[in-house]
Amino acid sequence: MDEIRRVFGSPIGRVRSDSIASSATQSSGSRLLLRQRLAQLMTCVDDLNPSPQLQEQVVRSLDNAFLVCGKRANRTKKDNFRLHMVTWNVGTADPPDDISSLLHLNSPKTPDLYVIGLQEVYAAPHRFIIDMAVEDSWSHLFMSSLAPRGYLKVSSIRMQGLLLLFFSKLAHVPFIRDIHDTYTRTGIFGYWGNKGGVSIRLSFYGHMLCFLNCHLAAHMQYASQRVDEFEYILDTQTFGPKKAPHVLDHKLVFWFGDLNFRIQDHGMHFLRNCITSHKLNLLWSKDQLTMMKKKEAVLQEFDEGPLDFQPTYKFDRFSDRYDSSGKMRKPAWTDRILWRVKPKESPPEEEKDEDRDSGLDEKNSKQQEEEEEFPLKLKQDSYTSNMEYGVSDHKPVIGVFTLELRKMYETPLVRVCAEGEWSADFDAMVIYSPLQPFPSSAWDWIGLYKVGFRSVSDYITYTWVKDDEVSFNDELTQVYVSKDEIPVLGGECVLCYYCSTLQCIVGISSPFKVQESKVAVEEGLAPENINGLDKATAS
Repeated sequence: MDEIRRVFGSPIGRVRSDSIASSATQSSGSRLLLRQRLAQLMTCVDDLNPSPQLQEQVVRSLDNAFLVCGKRANRTKKDNFRLHMVTWNVGTADPPDDISSLLHLNSPKTPDLYVIGLQEVYAAPHRFIIDMAVEDSWSHLFMSSLAPRGYLKVSSIRMQGLLLLFFSKLAHVPFIRDIHDTYTRTGIFGYWGNKGGVSIRLSFYGHMLCFLNCHLAAHMQYASQRVDEFEYILDTQTFGPKKAPHVLDHKLVFWFGDLNFRIQDHGMHFLRNCITSHKLNLLWSKDQLTMMKKKEAVLQEFDEGPLDFQPTYKFDRFSDRYDSSGKMRKPAWTDRILWRVKPKESPPEEEKDEDRDSGLDEKNSKQQEEEEEFPLKLKQDSYTSNMEYGVSDHKPVIGVFTLELRKMYETPLVRVCAEGEWSADFDAMVIYSPLQPFPSSAWDWIGLYKVGFRSVSDYITYTWVKDDEVSFNDELTQVYVSKDEIPVLGGECVLCYYCSTLQCIVGISSPFKVQESKVAVEEGLAPENINGLDKATAS
């Protein structure tokens, strides 16, 4: 008990503990008042009974009370994150020139995360091969629009016409870990990828999130098949044996895309009359997804905002006029965004079976404790379509959410920084130090990036942390960077530590200035004649 006591020359010294100190760090006035109250309390205890044993019990009781109060105070500390989601069947079209309104780029409330799910991206064999070698035009557009605003493409996955992109503000990137992606084909009996689902899962400040972009079977009569395809995707998509190996194991799941559910029973005249007269509620009961949710248990676990926007399919291209072709497709809410917050684990029932799996009980108990200690809530702020885009026969659907959670960690795994002045006139040094244990390896590397870089692969140059190591101790390591790899033009740059085992960036330096090469200026050398790296820096 002596370890936790700090004597202030008054009876309060008997109860001053680490937990009390942590709980009392609010304001100087609050601390003074707390100290006075505790001094009065201990004086009363001393007057009533000067027994050291009694005072020791009081100390323990107060210490425990402050520990409980401290934990409760920590539980109330939560952060809000803004999530902007888009689903759009682009109908094999080339992207529009501007997507500012699609991404709400002029909104005063900037998102922390962007998730973009596209369907029917042009995937003819020759085009698909080209897109695999270089980024496709849609990915290029989104990255070019978001990177200058401080967003990084953290992950992406494509399966033929299905494309899923995940962007984050740079400040959150070191706290996005355990990134995996996968895909499932459902077209032509599961052999063709024109239909199916692609997903990205990740840990965001310790909370497991999964984003599933689907394109399901078309046509009015296949509502049950669409549900079967969704269940097949859930059954087949796995992310390894670690935490949250299946889609529904994640704390938060978003299911979105061209789900292709139609509005049945109503005739074309009634449908269009309800739309033009803004009586959309008359159509809700015959929306197939709404109908299937009433009888399919797996769908009942997913929530969706009200369908207060007009059906997003099918339009004549470059117009707001519904299909006027000979087929006269009925309007429908084919494009949707749903979500599922993992339900709390019910307490295990008492069982008579003596062979009960105690390991499973322990796992469930830990999950319950984590849910209580690190809660997660989701609120949808808006759910709408954007009618101004006409390149496709579908209109894009946008969902904006507020994600409320308590961070499980707030410290990056690695601190990395540039040592001294950087220029192509001399070799440079990088210093990094692990802040927490993590699975480092010889395949880890540190990349040099221009401020405003678009993705992990957008580096100017990189250095292997082990091969180019100069010196190290228990606290920090120096890594060598050759002057030949440093851009001659200079510019604002950052360093990123990439962990190959975790397959993500685990540390980012503060921005720093790479000075323009004095030798290059004196000799009048054109940058393109020195090395190709400056083209990336100058772009």
